[in-house]
Amino acid sequence: MSNLRFESVKAASSRQINSEEKVETKKATTIFGKNVFTIAKMKDYLPKTTYKELTKAIEEGEQITRELAEHISQAMKAWALNNGVSHYTHWFQPLTGSTAEKHDAFFEPDENGEAIEKFTADALVQQEPDASSFPNGGIRNTFEARGYTAWDPSSPAFIYETGAGKTLCIPTVFVSYTGESLDYKAPLLKAINAVDKAATDVAQYFDKSITKVTASLGIEQEYFLVDLSLYNARPDLQLTGRTLFGHISAKGQQLEDHYFGAIPERVLAFMVDLENEALKLGIPLKTRHNEVAPSQFECAPMYEEINLAIDHNQLLMNLMEQVAIRHNFKVLLHEKPYSGVNGSGKHNNWSLITNTGINLLSPGKTPKNNLMFLTFFVNTIKAVYENADLLRASIASHSNDHRLGANEAPPAIISIFLGSQLDELLEEVESARVAKKVKAEANLWHGIPKIPELKLDNTDRNRTSPFAFTGNKFEFRAVGSSANSALPMTILNAIVANQLIEFKIEVDKQIKKGTKKDLALLNVIRKYIKDSKAIRFEGNGYSEEWEKEAEARGLSNIKSTPKALDVYVSEESLALFERLGIYTKRESEARHEILLENFYKKLQIEARVIGEVVSSQIAPACFTYQNELIANVKGLKDLGLSPESYSSQINLVERISKHANTVLEKAEEMRQARKKANAIEDIRELSIAYDEVVKPYFDEIRYHVNKLEKIVDDSKWPLPKLRELLFVH
Repeated sequence: MSNLRFESVKAASSRQINSEEKVETKKATTIFGKNVFTIAKMKDYLPKTTYKELTKAIEEGEQITRELAEHISQAMKAWALNNGVSHYTHWFQPLTGSTAEKHDAFFEPDENGEAIEKFTADALVQQEPDASSFPNGGIRNTFEARGYTAWDPSSPAFIYETGAGKTLCIPTVFVSYTGESLDYKAPLLKAINAVDKAATDVAQYFDKSITKVTASLGIEQEYFLVDLSLYNARPDLQLTGRTLFGHISAKGQQLEDHYFGAIPERVLAFMVDLENEALKLGIPLKTRHNEVAPSQFECAPMYEEINLAIDHNQLLMNLMEQVAIRHNFKVLLHEKPYSGVNGSGKHNNWSLITNTGINLLSPGKTPKNNLMFLTFFVNTIKAVYENADLLRASIASHSNDHRLGANEAPPAIISIFLGSQLDELLEEVESARVAKKVKAEANLWHGIPKIPELKLDNTDRNRTSPFAFTGNKFEFRAVGSSANSALPMTILNAIVANQLIEFKIEVDKQIKKGTKKDLALLNVIRKYIKDSKAIRFEGNGYSEEWEKEAEARGLSNIKSTPKALDVYVSEESLALFERLGIYTKRESEARHEILLENFYKKLQIEARVIGEVVSSQIAPACFTYQNELIANVKGLKDLGLSPESYSSQINLVERISKHANTVLEKAEEMRQARKKANAIEDIRELSIAYDEVVKPYFDEIRYHVNKLEKIVDDSKWPLPKLRELLFVH
């Protein structure tokens, strides 16, 4: 075993949970929300009238006045200082995919040079960070740096604590000087507002007391853990988040013994620590367990309002990185960090909840409630059917391309799994005879069986489905583990809002012509069931048969990210976004460009890492070892031994030379392909060139490196330096 590999494995295998790593599980009720400036805490710091004004503004979505903001800023400052905070920051989510922050001290000198602690409404409501170096898709020039962060009152401020101190974090949106959104949160808030209005309008067909509909979300987060010493020994893991070369372990996940197995003690210590920190920040983590692949795990929170759920998930990913270091781990959030085992996803469980406490995707006990359930259930299916390509684009990325359809995750074909009970129900509703003239409500259901009250898990799970109904919610399983859920959730809420608007228009037309309301509702529902039938699929999404069937149904199978992203700038998408006020045309085009740029740059980095590892490590290791073999052969010749005595060495030199030279040649060809691609000015064509011309070299180079690996395995003459580079990932 080579020195690097030996030291790395030795360090990883000898880890013990030291006294600092031992973590005590704390009672959730004593620490939950400890570091969050909740509405309840505001009550202790605000005058009664101000507190009532604030709660009314939050509940009704009204704009907070500058006077009210001043009261809140002083209360927030007092709370933060009481908790030992020295700095504050506007915490936002730029289009990098991660979070960003710029810290300012509460401290300021007054006119007399005395130190004071200052935090005003202006500082709370708005900051001016430099916008020039964030992705903007051409919205801003580099020399035009101004951008603004603006407070989001619907997501509470929190204290983020590290060993270096405490910072008050204020969730905000991020916009350019000219008003375009430069983040994930602003469009999400607009989509949430759109679905609220559209769903409320439709829900009032059934219950006039419904005045607000909130989208809820539960995000299951999968991840890998790797020991820091092993991580630090792999430049590909450090620079790209995944292993670009490697030797697959003899024992992977084939025995399926890791899934839900006993959690290793070191990992459990990390999980307990993570949960404690998350609970302090109001993140309601509920579940933890081993996942399918070795060293893969999952955590999941309770459901929350969608904007808060996404903020919490972004915060959770930051926490995971911070806490893992304390336990000598590195968290890998890449969708496919290792070849040959399952990758990681981020399952988004979405539903709609009324202000009266009704889950609109949960059937009721009466025909009236059943009809309300059918309305929202079928409209969601129709929305996904009509906008499947847009939903596919929302989860497209270089890293997620490795996972989608890889016999472990939902395929690139968007389909919906309902389960046999609900699928049969829709068939019956579609085919049932409904009288044109309805004298009584009971007659409406003539020929349609009453929908039974569905249990939460009324159907089997279908892990091959990208969009599945699971009792009282839809689970969007195709979202990648490293993604910001704001993008797919912006798209999902937007398309459902648009569909509900169209549904109401169609129903109102029938009512205006004299059709009874319930019959008008059912008529449109039945039409939608028939129109969207092609998107429903109950079988194995991994099978080749499904690809053929999906094509026959007219469903798209867009496997490449650059082509999947095209739909963002289609005429239909641009019109939908502008109609709902979510993206302007300029914002849509900017996001399209940013996502393309992110795609090709990640491939560019991987290509460079492969080239560097090949030229600086793999090839030199091969040639050094060849020289050792040549010296050995020369020595045997000098002793006068027969050629048979050193034939195996000569054969080994020839085999190594063949593959090592080919690896170098292919790496140079890849470099030339990169140079040629980089000269392309159109970013879409540049991205396609990287995808279709540069990326195939990765597999070619790996093929010959694997051949070298096999030579190492088969040979009586081990090649330790190469084995060091290819040690088990």
